[in-house]
Amino acid sequence: MRIILLLLSVLTASAQDIYIHAGKIYDTNSGKLSSEKTIIISDNIIKSIENGYKEASEDDIKIYDLKSKVVLPGLIDFHVHMESQSGGQDRYVRRFQDNKADVAFRSSVIAKKTLMSGFTSVRDVGGSGVNISLRNAINNGVITGPRIFTSGKTIATTGGHGDRTNGFRDDLVDDPGPEQGVVNSIADARKAVRFRYKNGADLIKITATGGVMSLAKNGQNPQFTEEVIREIVKTADDYGMHVAAHAHGDEGMFRAVNAGVTTIEHGSIMADRTMRLMKEKQTYLVPTISAGEHVVKMAKIPGYYPEIIIPKALEVGVQNKATTKKAYKMGVPIAFGTDAGVFPHGDNAGEFVYMKEIGIPAKYSLNSATITNAKLLNMENLLGQLKEGFYADIIAVDESPLENIATLENVIFVMKDGKVYKN
Repeated sequence: MRIILLLLSVLTASAQDIYIHAGKIYDTNSGKLSSEKTIIISDNIIKSIENGYKEASEDDIKIYDLKSKVVLPGLIDFHVHMESQSGGQDRYVRRFQDNKADVAFRSSVIAKKTLMSGFTSVRDVGGSGVNISLRNAINNGVITGPRIFTSGKTIATTGGHGDRTNGFRDDLVDDPGPEQGVVNSIADARKAVRFRYKNGADLIKITATGGVMSLAKNGQNPQFTEEVIREIVKTADDYGMHVAAHAHGDEGMFRAVNAGVTTIEHGSIMADRTMRLMKEKQTYLVPTISAGEHVVKMAKIPGYYPEIIIPKALEVGVQNKATTKKAYKMGVPIAFGTDAGVFPHGDNAGEFVYMKEIGIPAKYSLNSATITNAKLLNMENLLGQLKEGFYADIIAVDESPLENIATLENVIFVMKDGKVYKN
């Protein structure tokens, strides 16, 4: 009997409520602040939000005093690479030196840094497959990190952005196929999507055009036919996955939008026709201004990047900010994403500052990093809001982000799934 009572006591203690006394709460739905609230958390769920500072009715209820802070839902970054760390020439050398275990250990550090910066959920859009194991390790409580939704390996074309053999010498180049994420036909496309599903991916990422960071000459040429993209989208839909399309050049992104992808990543050199089509189809732009600004800056440092990358970085990177500004004004829907991994992880919130600089209001950018991204993940009933029944993903900052968006670069409190990681 004593053992049973002890077990009941332990179970009861583990389920005790947590109270957060919030000086101000930001409502992502209304875009307004409310004052002096108590957020009551049970396990990993927000149980209720009550007026005033509710006192604990039991001694062992944990209270977090955030009366001088502004409290928000955890942020969601829609474009990260958890396996990659920013760097110059060394990142290409590491491709030949690092084992998967090396990548995994580095990713575990990146994951913790991302969570501590206030991003409690991320969409990882391309790696070696370690990103799937990383997601699982976080979900199982093995390591600390954000909630990850990942594409696993990217799907590319032979020689395209995402073909892992780009830049290799002849005797190291093989002919990767659908399992490795390289496709050249409709049949290949179906098989590649099914491999991603088999390996545990949450979504599909394709490289619809050339890219900046790959060791290939063109950074913006179209690399898929529309028919192949359409088949990828159709097959992904059959398996309950959406499709994200990396695209810098207009023709490739126009084909991708027309074929039904959910998001365009980067969208650096986008024509009016594509903006109109995205608005019509409600295809979301994930701008990643931070990455564009970073690669332009680093490309001006002699010897930092391989020579083949420098002209692409200077050509594509400088246009990203202006394109995003125009797309926003034309009514293209925007989802918050940064491309962390191209620039240092942990600096993700700098994207809010860039969005502010081009005239995107704080209310809109906050919405894009919460409600919008939650909706695109089909998690709108659990993520993106501080609301009864939602996951207890909660952050706090010193100032109102409506008045000073840069305050999000210094998150001082992080809770994910009801557990405090930073206070």
